[in-house]
Amino acid sequence: MKHSYITLIILILLGSFTSMAQQDPQYTQYMYNTQVVNPAYAGSREALSFGALYRTQWVGFEGAPKTGTFTVNTPIGALQNMGLGLSIVRDELGPAIESNVNIDYSYWINTSDNAKLAFGLKAGLDLLDVDFTKLNIFDSNDPRFQNNIDNKLQPQIGAGLYYYTDNFYAGLSVPNFLTTKHFDESSIANTSVETVAAERLHYFLIAGYVFDVSDNLKFKPATLVKAVSGSPLQWDVSANFLLYDKFTVGAAYRWSAAMSAMVGFQASDEIFIGFGYDYQTTDIEDYSDGSYEIMLRFDLFKKPERVLTPRFF
Repeated sequence: MKHSYITLIILILLGSFTSMAQQDPQYTQYMYNTQVVNPAYAGSREALSFGALYRTQWVGFEGAPKTGTFTVNTPIGALQNMGLGLSIVRDELGPAIESNVNIDYSYWINTSDNAKLAFGLKAGLDLLDVDFTKLNIFDSNDPRFQNNIDNKLQPQIGAGLYYYTDNFYAGLSVPNFLTTKHFDESSIANTSVETVAAERLHYFLIAGYVFDVSDNLKFKPATLVKAVSGSPLQWDVSANFLLYDKFTVGAAYRWSAAMSAMVGFQASDEIFIGFGYDYQTTDIEDYSDGSYEIMLRFDLFKKPERVLTPRFF
């Protein structure tokens, strides 16, 4: 019963009910998962690039968030100045499973010999399924929990800007402009609830840089800022060190939420494997065993020179 109440509290805090905004999933290794939040990233690696990430958050909580993502993108066009990709996200939280599938398109222009500015569009579908029978409900007659949300399908349209060089990137994006309702108050009788599971605009600002400390050591700071009405501002800062272009180790801080550790290994010219761990700096840590992430990136390089000058982001 205690765990079920915790699940319900998490749902309320994250905005599945009235007056609160619904937060998109969060990631510790956001610098390797850019396409999910910014479509302008598609094609920027100048290779056919695949990415997969799995995150289990607040381990030990029944109904805690679990998120999986898959992305693929490649440059296209005779001038190789466009990108096309696919991004899939599946997010589980308590009784809710939300999945979305999007096509990502980008077009970029050269702003200098080694800098590009990309414009991106994202379009797809979002599917929400909520099964209230998974909850231990105190009042079985509560009208808010009488009808499940079964396979509620909504469109998604987003856009982004992405500026990058070999050693720097910055981006601004809104993955979904549509503030649709998953269902409205007419589906709930005898309540004053106005909106349930309403989508809100999420604004993402990202940036990162690579400093050459020595021939075999690089310093890679990065940041992500996420803003959505009705929820606190999320600000992540990270610092990774790359040794011999093979091993990555670093730490991150999520403002008023968590501290993180990250490690990565460039197994080959094509394969990168990363692992992340979050330690919550809030009271949640008293009841959970932290959060974990694992990710895999696989690139099929089309340009031989990219093996010698790897894309860091």
